[in-house]
Amino acid sequence: MTQELLPGTLYMMVLRTLASGPLHGYAIARRIQDASRGGLQIEDGSLYPALNRMLVKGWLKAEWGTSDNNRRARFYQLTPEGRKQLEREASDFDQLIKSIQLVMRSA
Repeated sequence: MTQELLPGTLYMMVLRTLASGPLHGYAIARRIQDASRGGLQIEDGSLYPALNRMLVKGWLKAEWGTSDNNRRARFYQLTPEGRKQLEREASDFDQLIKSIQLVMRSA
């Protein structure tokens, strides 16, 4: 069973995935799926518009290259502003999780 993403978490997961180095779109989606042990599947219809929005925001830059299977692919990587945004997103998410846990533990 795959889970739906919480609103706003796609950016954070893409930024975190790219923190280790440049990847093309399919590899980003695959890495998120693998890291979540198959619990999360990022659809192309969500991923590529998000990547384009992150390019416009200056969080990513992209270059054309060749994938492992010899296909032309656009490789995305974090910019310094993207690294700062990842820190903000992760901090906000941690606070949200803590707040949810407090509610779930109250009775």
